[in-house]
Amino acid sequence: QVQLVESGGGLVQAGGSLTLSCAASGDTFSGYAMGWFRQAPGNEREFVAAVRWHIDAPHYANSVKDRFTISKDKSKNIMYLQMHDLKPEDTAVYYCAVKVSPDAPYTDWSRGTQVTVSS
Repeated sequence: QVQLVESGGGLVQAGGSLTLSCAASGDTFSGYAMGWFRQAPGNEREFVAAVRWHIDAPHYANSVKDRFTISKDKSKNIMYLQMHDLKPEDTAVYYCAVKVSPDAPYTDWSRGTQVTVSS
């Protein structure tokens, strides 16, 4: 089992930047991928970005492509999400999770961190 703790959320003006971190402890090296998701009030949780743990293969939702960058530091078991040119519609609670195999669902969800973008 993996424990995930994220940090870095906050309040930022439109056009600004934030970086989220997701620190993993536990059985990380058997993981297939880690991902970021977000949930805005009244909306379902949606995929933001994911990165394969053992190769360099990021994947982004169309809504954040070219603005967000996902990365990882395997030596520290940390995943990052650099968010640039933030928009009010990026306002949500952001979560990280792990996927242990290609066909497995994302599990071990973090508690979430609030990102608020003011216009």
